[in-house]
Amino acid sequence: HPLATFFHLFFRVSAIVTYVCCDWFSRGFVGCFVIVLLLLSFDFWSVKNVTGRLMVGLRWWNQIDEDGKSHWIFEARKVSPSHMAATEAEARIFWLGLIICPVIWIVFFFSTLFSLKLKWLALVIAGISLQAANLYGYILCKMGGEGDISTVAASFLSQTVFQTASPGDIQKPRLEGLDIHQH
Repeated sequence: HPLATFFHLFFRVSAIVTYVCCDWFSRGFVGCFVIVLLLLSFDFWSVKNVTGRLMVGLRWWNQIDEDGKSHWIFEARKVSPSHMAATEAEARIFWLGLIICPVIWIVFFFSTLFSLKLKWLALVIAGISLQAANLYGYILCKMGGEGDISTVAASFLSQTVFQTASPGDIQKPRLEGLDIHQH
């Protein structure tokens, strides 16, 4: 899915580059703010609804019932061993983009705070929020929606960072076979 891979990175990188270069090309705060916020929003939507499903076979959403209770719903496509090799690179790109970009926005938060450019703080917080929401949702989705976030995060980090990825860890989307978990 080269097009999905392109857009997975395009909106994320475009938002970061636009944020960094706003002062160089334009002195208009509102225009830059709106452009970066639109890029972040496009990124959130495309990652949550399109690229996660195509690149790693995962999708998540949050649903509120009539009682006002929040329910996380996770969807994962079943994988056949013969289709895993083609998505290994896509899965690595997906997870690296999903992890690195929120870290960059956190760095922007501290640089904005310490340089006292407080008017940009709302935009940086929006960037952190949108990026972290996707990261949180996909980490829970990858782990099947089980356990609390500290257990899930520790397990996720041990699988993706400290171990080399085995072909069994990579998921390839297919049209048939859907596992849906509610948490």
